[in-house]
Amino acid sequence: MSVFGCATPTPTAPKTVTPAPVSQPAVQTPPAAPVTASPAAQPPVVTGVVPAPAPLAATPLPAIGTEPAAPHIALLLPLNSPVFAKAAAAVQQGFLAAAGKELNSLPVRVYPCSDESAEIVALYQKALRAGAVAIAGPLTRNGVAALAATGPVATPTLALNLVDDTRADQLYFFGLPPETEARQAAQRATTAGLLSATVVSTNSPLSKRLAQAFSDEWQREGGILQAGIIYDGDPTPLKDLSQEPGTSVFLAAEPDKARLIRPYINSAIPVYATSQVFSGNTNTLTNYDLADVRFFDMPWLLQPDHPAVMIYPHVVPPMTPDLERLYALGIDAYRLLQVLYQHNPANVLPLDGVTGKISRNGHVFQREGIFAIMRQGLGVPVEGKSRQ
Repeated sequence: MSVFGCATPTPTAPKTVTPAPVSQPAVQTPPAAPVTASPAAQPPVVTGVVPAPAPLAATPLPAIGTEPAAPHIALLLPLNSPVFAKAAAAVQQGFLAAAGKELNSLPVRVYPCSDESAEIVALYQKALRAGAVAIAGPLTRNGVAALAATGPVATPTLALNLVDDTRADQLYFFGLPPETEARQAAQRATTAGLLSATVVSTNSPLSKRLAQAFSDEWQREGGILQAGIIYDGDPTPLKDLSQEPGTSVFLAAEPDKARLIRPYINSAIPVYATSQVFSGNTNTLTNYDLADVRFFDMPWLLQPDHPAVMIYPHVVPPMTPDLERLYALGIDAYRLLQVLYQHNPANVLPLDGVTGKISRNGHVFQREGIFAIMRQGLGVPVEGKSRQ
């Protein structure tokens, strides 16, 4: 499973997250330093946007525990996990990239672990003893649940995943759950004046979660939910979908299955999906099969001229879209943690982030993605007032 409980297979056969054990212990990063390399062996070099500065050699830093306690920002990640190391490394790179743009800020110390569910409580206490005044992490859902179960949290802490929990302390949550985009798709289709929807799924665990999230929101918005279709390789039910005005389809599928399904749906029917179907604007030939599919994703992948996107350095060569999204999560996580540490949310939120427009609902930071449509193999942002 992925850090958000979806998108990747079980730990025995991971696809988007592969083993990349990190041998380096926690490090301290000066606030004005350029982006440092990921702890994984031979990571991508991170450079500035325009122009790209020459990469600088990383300076060896003392291991955590050998330096005296001092005020700092702690970043807790499963960098030594055989399953989540690559995802954690992407978040770390984004977090440090944002820290490198912040002048006169506290240094960042990175605290790696292997199994967040078993180690996170001790690691969190270790960071506090070392002087942490603000903490980001853990990353996995199990890790966040373990930390949340320890009781009230007194230090500003931004967990990088979501759990069902009501808090009255200093523990906040921010993540990239795909269900959020499914709900936004339902809201957008309602705004477009569509009256009924058919959910086409593949029966995978992720597909079921997306289908449920869309269906719940669609019915909450007053829409008519038609009988769902589970695609098993037979396109006949797709060809028989109603083309009456006001009908729509929500595609709850992974990219490979979505590309198989879309051509069988009549082009007159509006089709909605999530970022799960979008593999980036570098795969235009592959994306052609997704013609006119509407979906939500983040400015980091859709709007290179977005003001916030232009500020922060990009990894060269680019990572996979899934890892790019986690890199962007790291950038916005650092920015949100600054908001919590400085106790100034009213003057900063909503935040125009690289992952989307971010607001806060209680102790959860909510992200509104960019609405886009597939045109000629490219994901093209749609104007906010459009009724597509």
